[in-house]
Amino acid sequence: MKKEQSDRLSEQQIEGQGPISIFHEDAQVHDKEVSNTSMIVMNRLSEEFPMLTFRYRKELSKKEINEALKKIDNYLGQTLFVENAKIIPDGGLIEVKDDNGNWRVVVVSEAKHQGKDIENIQRGVLVGKNRNQDTMVAGNAIERAHKNISEIANFMLGENYFPYILFLEGSNFLTENVNVTRPDGREVILTYNAGDLNRLDRLTASNYGMPINTNLCENKFVKCNGVTIMLQAASIYTKGKGGHWNDEDMINVMLDIARTSLKMLGKDLFIQITRK
Repeated sequence: MKKEQSDRLSEQQIEGQGPISIFHEDAQVHDKEVSNTSMIVMNRLSEEFPMLTFRYRKELSKKEINEALKKIDNYLGQTLFVENAKIIPDGGLIEVKDDNGNWRVVVVSEAKHQGKDIENIQRGVLVGKNRNQDTMVAGNAIERAHKNISEIANFMLGENYFPYILFLEGSNFLTENVNVTRPDGREVILTYNAGDLNRLDRLTASNYGMPINTNLCENKFVKCNGVTIMLQAASIYTKGKGGHWNDEDMINVMLDIARTSLKMLGKDLFIQITRK
C-alpha cells in the first residue's frame, strides 16, 4: 500500500500538481535510516560511557514539554488543547540519566528528503504539467521541521545546550551547482542558489543563519540592548552535492553532538563517572 501511495504522489508531482508531499519513497527510507542509526548510536554511547545509563524513546508529549516550561516560570506551559498531543522526531530522542535520576536529552535527530530532480534527470523524466521541464518548483512542506525544533527548544529551555540535528538530502538542499546528464546526453545544470529550487533558507531560521554542517550543540549567548540572550540553534547537515546520507556518516555526526551534550552535562554526571 505504501509503495502504491508513493508512486501515486510522485505521478501527481510530475503531472504538475506541485510537490504536494515530501513523504515519497526516498523520504520514507531516509526517515527510517535515521531512526535505525539512533539505536546504533545509543549502543555505541553505552560502550563508550559504560558508567552512564542511556535510553531511547520515539516521542515526547506536550504535557512533558509544558511541565519543563513550568519549572522555569509558572506562567509558561499552561495551554494544552489535546491531552495526548506529542511530537515524533524521525530519529527519536536519546537520553542519559543524571546523578539526580533525571533523564536529560543528548541527541534528537530529524531526516528530511526533498527534491528528486537529480534522479528524474538521470532517468530522462520530464516534469511539469506539460512534461517539458527538467526540474520541479520546490515545495514548502519542509517547513514542518520547524515545529519539532521549536518543541524540543521549549523542552530544553532550561539547558545550556541544544542537541537537535537536521539531516537533509535531495536537490532542494544543494550548496553548490550540480551537473546532471540525461540518457540522451544532454547536460542539465542545477543551480544551487536558484530561488525556485533551493529551500535551505527556509530552514536556517532554526540556526540563526549560522554555518551549516557544523556542530552547534553548545548554546550561544549574545548581548542585545544590554540583555544577554541564549540561542538554541539546530545543527543542520546537508549533502550539498545532492548525494545521500549513509549510516556511518549520520552516526558520526550524532556521536559528535552526543559527546558535546555529555560535556555540557558534566557536573550533573560527575558522581556516576567518578564512582566507576
